[in-house]
Amino acid sequence: MKAAIIMGSDSDLPIMKEAAEVLEDFEVDYHLTVISAHRTPAKAEEYARTAEEKGFDVIIAGAGKAAHLAGVLAAYTVLPVIGVPIRTSTLGGADSLYSMVQMPSGVPVATVALNGAKNAALLAVQIMGGENKKLREKFRRYKEEMKEKVLQTGSELEEMGYQKYLEKQ
Repeated sequence: MKAAIIMGSDSDLPIMKEAAEVLEDFEVDYHLTVISAHRTPAKAEEYARTAEEKGFDVIIAGAGKAAHLAGVLAAYTVLPVIGVPIRTSTLGGADSLYSMVQMPSGVPVATVALNGAKNAALLAVQIMGGENKKLREKFRRYKEEMKEKVLQTGSELEEMGYQKYLEKQ
């Protein structure tokens, strides 16, 4: 299984590295690069058109401002595209979010929360897990570990009370 992680600018790397870290944790191969939908549109088209033959199963695309990257990629591939809208200083990321979730019918982009690169990678793992039993089992264990952590935290809070619990942190 292999994922592509594409960002519109290297300024998106502090957010998008979270997707890479999740994929590394799940032992999923990935390719990380910068492609601009506006500054290098021919490269974006070529990357999307050849992604399937290069062995990618899913594309994660993060961008801020106009954030058309995920939609441009989705226009040229049949692979699932997951958009990560990047929070911006100009409009707080609303422009990024709207450009991804308001895709026209027939060109879907699954979109996560602002700066949600971690969830984008987890969604990619779930998508790839549909074909890969080993990966699906890893995800099942991940969810079980999350559940156990929440249960543990709840028990500690109930036992200690919130003041002692916060002091422990």
